[in-house]
Amino acid sequence: MRGIYSSVTDIRRKVFTEVARMAYEGGDYSRIEELPYKILPGEVNKYRTSIFLERAIVGERLRLACGLPVRPIDHHAPLAQGMEECAVPEKYYEPPLINIIKFACNACPEKSYHVTNMCQGCLAHPCVEVCPKKAVSIVDGHSVIDQDKCVKCGQCANACPYGAIVKMERPCAKACGMDAIGSDELGRATIDYDKCVSCGMCLVNCPFGAIADKSQLFQVIQSINRGDRVIAAVAPAFIGQFGPEMTAAKMKPALKLLGFDDVAEVAVGADLCTIEEAKDFMREVPEKQPFMGTSCCPAWSVMAKKLFPEYAHCISMALTPMVLTARLLKKEHPKCKVVFIGPCAAKKLEASRRSVRSDVDFVLTFEEVMGMFAAKAIHFSEIAAGPEPVEATADGRGFAVSGGVANAVVNAIKRLDPDREVKVMAAQGLQECRKMMMLAKAGKLNGYLLEGMACPGGCVAGAGTLQNPVKSTAALNKYKAAAPEKNSLDSKYEITLTLLHE
Repeated sequence: MRGIYSSVTDIRRKVFTEVARMAYEGGDYSRIEELPYKILPGEVNKYRTSIFLERAIVGERLRLACGLPVRPIDHHAPLAQGMEECAVPEKYYEPPLINIIKFACNACPEKSYHVTNMCQGCLAHPCVEVCPKKAVSIVDGHSVIDQDKCVKCGQCANACPYGAIVKMERPCAKACGMDAIGSDELGRATIDYDKCVSCGMCLVNCPFGAIADKSQLFQVIQSINRGDRVIAAVAPAFIGQFGPEMTAAKMKPALKLLGFDDVAEVAVGADLCTIEEAKDFMREVPEKQPFMGTSCCPAWSVMAKKLFPEYAHCISMALTPMVLTARLLKKEHPKCKVVFIGPCAAKKLEASRRSVRSDVDFVLTFEEVMGMFAAKAIHFSEIAAGPEPVEATADGRGFAVSGGVANAVVNAIKRLDPDREVKVMAAQGLQECRKMMMLAKAGKLNGYLLEGMACPGGCVAGAGTLQNPVKSTAALNKYKAAAPEKNSLDSKYEITLTLLHE
């Protein structure tokens, strides 16, 4: 579903646009009650069983986009409840970050195997022969699966020569690499927040749009309206996200039209992170620890520490590019507010940590920022380009794609110690990351640098992106090639790295 503009995508974009417009205009925020009617006008339902249900779901999305919690279903509460309290820049959303709108959930069945009408009733019936629980039988010449006996091993599906047995799986659960999706007593999806790492993959894979994350969009605009010096720190995955008219040279003037005071490349922080991780690897592996995992993806690093706590010390302690860039900005501009703009839902969780809150004031996704552009009716074709960004190196920009972090660290190590061989394994998607950590636990990756990315494809496929990840990767590679400096060690900010830790 990634990169496909669907009805779910359309509603999400309209919600962010209306919340941004409401925040820019100010005034009486109780008018949020009117917005579901503006987003879904008329009397006829288009997506659900009734227009009332459609508007109720949009109402919860509006609340989440303002940073408010989903309302309880079992008693009345106005849509505007809590709006005045959240209409201040200092208001931070309360956990959980990822939310299921229960009455939007389709209550999809959990994993099960089913025989389709492609079954030919063959003489060999291998599906019957391989089933360890005798759950498959032949009825009226065709295979039938007894769901009470089935243990979902999939051997019947693998054995069928016609591919007539299919696995049905709830999309959100299939996308979750942490096995955090379950069911309530009505069959609707639930999230085990002790397992969840807020990667957002369930959010973008739910075909019913029943899962949404909370936003700071409303609070960012409150800060801008108040006159704060708000600086945008833009992740390297931004290139290509806003369409072909939004070039790298237009990003700063475009964001200034939204009210941002200045714009910085987070790829600068990626360069600093590269240098730190390269030196850590050279110092620690294999003398003090068997391997080292990268730190930049918060969902990956939290997953590794949750599931493999005995190897938590093997995940790099280097500050992430977001935090390093924010600290750099706050040293230069002590009273500024820093907004990280990127592709990632998990960065919202990272920024909520007490150790990070003083550095990163807000986190927005590209999709949320697109709502700001739409609210302001900004057309990228009409924006005059500014200077091309030149502060970050090619390796720093490459952090946005799978394999890019490890490649940058290896390139730095080769510069520092040309004779040192660095073995690398990169995994994308938390399921593959878990497999990688299992290999590391078994001692098969000793001496390795491990790169983990929670999103398949890397940051360009994050939950807050706008474009097809394949197209985004191609655009990123061109942007990377255009960088004047290639190796992170050539960053002019290297000398500031020690100061940023103070």
